[in-house]
Amino acid sequence: MDLFEDPQPQQGNQPEYTVSELSGAVKRMIEGEFGLVRVRGEIGRVSRPSSGHMYFDLKDDRSVIAAVSWKGQVARMQVRPEEGMEVVATGRMTTFPGQSKYQLIVEDVAPAGAGALMAMLEKRRAALQAEGLFDPARKKPVPYLPGVIGVVTSPSGAVIRDILHRLRDRFPRHVLIWPVAVQGEKCAAEVAAAIRGFNAIEPDGPVPRPDLLIVARGGGSLEDLWGFNEEIVVRAAAASRIPLISAVGHETDTTLIDFASDRRAPTPTAAAEIAVPVRLDLLAAVDGFGARLSRAMAQGAERRRVRLSDLGRALPRLDMLLGGPGQRFDAAVQRLGGALGLMVTRKRGAYEARAGRLRPEALRALIAGRAERAQVLTARAGAAMERRQERGHAGLDKWASRLAPALARLLSGAASEVARDRDRLGVLASRLETAPAQRLARATERLEVLERMRRTLGYHATLARGYAVVRAEGAVVTSAEQARTIPVLEIEFRDGKVLTGGATAADSAVRPGRKARPREEGPDQGSLF
Repeated sequence: MDLFEDPQPQQGNQPEYTVSELSGAVKRMIEGEFGLVRVRGEIGRVSRPSSGHMYFDLKDDRSVIAAVSWKGQVARMQVRPEEGMEVVATGRMTTFPGQSKYQLIVEDVAPAGAGALMAMLEKRRAALQAEGLFDPARKKPVPYLPGVIGVVTSPSGAVIRDILHRLRDRFPRHVLIWPVAVQGEKCAAEVAAAIRGFNAIEPDGPVPRPDLLIVARGGGSLEDLWGFNEEIVVRAAAASRIPLISAVGHETDTTLIDFASDRRAPTPTAAAEIAVPVRLDLLAAVDGFGARLSRAMAQGAERRRVRLSDLGRALPRLDMLLGGPGQRFDAAVQRLGGALGLMVTRKRGAYEARAGRLRPEALRALIAGRAERAQVLTARAGAAMERRQERGHAGLDKWASRLAPALARLLSGAASEVARDRDRLGVLASRLETAPAQRLARATERLEVLERMRRTLGYHATLARGYAVVRAEGAVVTSAEQARTIPVLEIEFRDGKVLTGGATAADSAVRPGRKARPREEGPDQGSLF
């Protein structure tokens, strides 16, 4: 290496770019070269942060392209991208200069054929079944004759007419219709909201709560029925507390809501047939039950009558049943007279024996004993009364000794309060004596301020500077044209008022033979005449 060689390399003619300029050039080239493109590949990583945008990868066996869908584009997608799904993505190529990478802005995603849809459907069905949403044990029985039926379907299609016609033919019921989109991007959200809305109706509210729900739609392709395969619809059907019948598509069509519902109908018309029985069949059955009940009641009454007759023949005659007891009763009556006389004789003997032992000495002894006991009790009562009086006097003396100091403290406290109140009253009296004078002084000062303001704002100060006020009949005259038409004018100066003529004096002021000089207009007030 030559020691005298310049260590800096020679600059060529190539232009220099900043990083942003080079990134912008690459961005414009890619966006201009690739406009709207359709890319087929398998979805790899899927990420959806709180912003609502969706980030995912499109890949094949050799390459990977980063893809992004903005929040509004995600909301319009009929099929949401899931990992492992083979799709055809439609969008525009662009670059992200912040990370030096290119990416695809995806506007729509479509499965790459029916096979991909079926694979995704089977994967979703297996995942929901593993959670127990399709368990037969959780399915509810359909009511035999519901009072109110809620129908979730399109209000403008033939499905609702077929359901109403079939219900009217079989057994008319009260029907509530929740209109929804049965196809497209809004289908899944509206159907799920309708199922939850019917379940949210209060049982005793102004709108009757349905006893049975029917989710119905006519036939169509797998893509047309895809809204009923969405997870949000399946979870809403599984969580419904109202029994639900799914009638989506024709008999050969199967959607995931069929597995989550409590009953599946092959067609909407069949759903109406499952919901209610035939009224004429019910009437015929009721008539048959009535006839069977009448025959059973008649046969039962006849069997009981025969049985009662048979039991009556086995019973003994009445005279045989009452003969023995009647005879025993007569014997008891005969013995009752003698027994009653004997008892009276015994009672009289016992009374005479007790009366013979009762003498006046025993009665006097009893009275004397009771009198002695009464004296003892009287003496004890007197002693108890004296002890109670002594205890009362002792308690009274104790309270009396405590009363005198308390009364003294009360009087001393009252005296101190009276002194404080007297001092406070003196302060208030002195303030009351000075208050009128202070208030009068403030009012006088305010009046003087207002008077100065009146003088400042009044027009008399202006008159002192050489101005005058012209009036006619009490009104202020503000123009010379008006003054010429008024015969008498009143002019107010600083030191008084003057009366003068109007139109006549002004017209005669110009002498004949001389040219009238043009009047010079004053500032703002004009001429006095």
